[in-house]
Amino acid sequence: MTVQTLARSSAMARLAPWLGTAIAFAIGLLALGSVFRTEVTAAVGVWIDSTAYNHCFLVLPIVGYLLWDRRSVFTGAVPRPMPIAALVGVPFAIAWLAADRLGIMEGRQLVAMSFVELLVFTLLGWRLWWQISGPLLYLLFLVPFGFFVTPILQDATTWFVRHGLQVLHIPNYIDGYVIEIPEGTFLIAEACAGLRFLIAAIAFGCLYSLLVYRSPMRRAVFIAVSIVTPVIANGFRALGIVALGHYLGSAQAAATDHVLYGWIFFSLVILLLVVLGLPFREDHMQHRAVPGSVSSRTLVPALVCTVVVALLAGGAKAYAVQLDRTAAQDTSIALPPPIAGEGCLSQPAPLTAGLGTPGRLMVQRFACGTELVELNIEVFSPRITASSLLAEQRRLTGEASEDAESHRMRQANWRLIIAKSPDRFSATSLWIGGGAAPGGLSMRARQALHSVFGSSAPPVLAVVAAIGDSGGIGPAESAGAERGIVAFLDSHPELSATLARLSSGAH
Repeated sequence: MTVQTLARSSAMARLAPWLGTAIAFAIGLLALGSVFRTEVTAAVGVWIDSTAYNHCFLVLPIVGYLLWDRRSVFTGAVPRPMPIAALVGVPFAIAWLAADRLGIMEGRQLVAMSFVELLVFTLLGWRLWWQISGPLLYLLFLVPFGFFVTPILQDATTWFVRHGLQVLHIPNYIDGYVIEIPEGTFLIAEACAGLRFLIAAIAFGCLYSLLVYRSPMRRAVFIAVSIVTPVIANGFRALGIVALGHYLGSAQAAATDHVLYGWIFFSLVILLLVVLGLPFREDHMQHRAVPGSVSSRTLVPALVCTVVVALLAGGAKAYAVQLDRTAAQDTSIALPPPIAGEGCLSQPAPLTAGLGTPGRLMVQRFACGTELVELNIEVFSPRITASSLLAEQRRLTGEASEDAESHRMRQANWRLIIAKSPDRFSATSLWIGGGAAPGGLSMRARQALHSVFGSSAPPVLAVVAAIGDSGGIGPAESAGAERGIVAFLDSHPELSATLARLSSGAH
C-alpha cells in the first residue's frame, strides 16, 4: 500500500463521521424550518421593517467568520452524537407552547432557535459544542427580541433628562414622556427610547468580546459595559437635544436632525468602548483543539438525535394547531343585540357575522351631532389566544403602525388610538371574564389558560372609530374625530355593562 493510499484512507476515515453528522444536520434543519416557518417569516419581516433590527442580516456572516476564526478547534475533532440529550427538547416544547398560548412571538422565536442549538449540541457532543458555543449562541441575535424594554428605556431617558435639566437650571415641566421648556415641547417617543442603540451595542459587545477576549470574566465585563453604556449615552443624547433647544431658542430647530445626532454620538461611544477594551485584549491566545478518536459510526445516532428533536418540536406545534382548530370551530358564541341610539342617532350599517374575522362581528353606525362614528363589537371563542385578540384589536384600530399613539380616556376602561397614514381615530376596550382587560402578561396568562383548558366566558372587543365623509379622516375632519368618539361614549354609559355581561358568558 502506497503512502498516498494510506493518506487518502486516513482522510476518508476522518471525514466519515462528519459526513453522517452533516446529513443528519441538514435533515434536522429542514424539519425545524418547516415546523417554525411562521416564526422565521415573522423574524425576517421585522428585520426588514424595523431599523432597530436591520443588523440581523449580518448575523449569519458574522457567525461564519467566528467559526472560521476557531477552525483550529476542529483539528482532530470528531462529533459525538448524544441521542439522550435530545430529551432536553421536552421542556423546550413546553416553553414554545406556553409562548404560543401567551401570544409572545419573541418567545416562540427564541425557543425555535433553542431547538436549532439543541440539534447542534446533540450532533456534535458537549465538548465540541462548548468550544464553539460563542459563535453558536451568537445566532440568538437572529431573534428580534427586546422591544418589551422600550417603556423602561423611556422611563430611564425621561429620568435622566429631568435631573439633567435641574442641574443645568433650565425651566421645565414634565408630564409622562412630554417635556416642556419655554422654547417648545419634546416627546420621549418609543423611537427615542434608545432601543436601536442598545441592541446594536449588545450585538457589537458580544462580537468584540468573542474576537478579542478568551477569559469568560473579561467577556462578561465587556458585555455588561456594552449594555449599560448605551442607556447612559441615550440619556445624554436626549438631554443634549433638549438643552440645545433651550440655547438655540427653538425646540423644533434642535429636534430636526436628532436621529443623525444620535448615531454620531452612538458611534463615538462605541469607538470609546473599543479603545478602552484594547489594553485587555487576549486575541494572541489560540483556541484549543478538541481531541478525539476516529469513528465512522455516527450516522445512525445522529439521525436518532434529529428525529427526536424534530418530533418534539413538531408535537408542540401540532397540539397548538389542534387547539386553534377547536377555537375556530366554536359555534357557541353569539352576537350581542344592537345598541340603542341614545343621544346619537343610529345610521344604516351592515349587521354582520364577521366573515373573515377571528370572532363574530357586529357593526353599527351613529351620528353624534355632525360627527359619524362606527361601533364594532366582536365576540370570540373562549379558546382564542391572546395574540389573536390583540392582532384583531390592532387591525381594527390601526395601532400596528409605528407612528400610532395611545392615550387613556376619561371614560373608564377605554383607550384612544390615533394612527397615521392614513389618519384613524378610534377608542377600544377589551373584556375577558366579565371585566376589562388592561393588557399585559396577566391578561395573556389568563387567556392562555382558557385556550388550553376551555372556559364559558368569551372575550369581547369593542372599537368605536370615527368615520369621515369619504370613509376616512381627512385633515379638516381630524379635529372633530375625537369629539365624536367622546360624545358617543358619554351618551352610552351602559355600553360597559353590556360588554361585561357578554364577556362573562351571560346572554
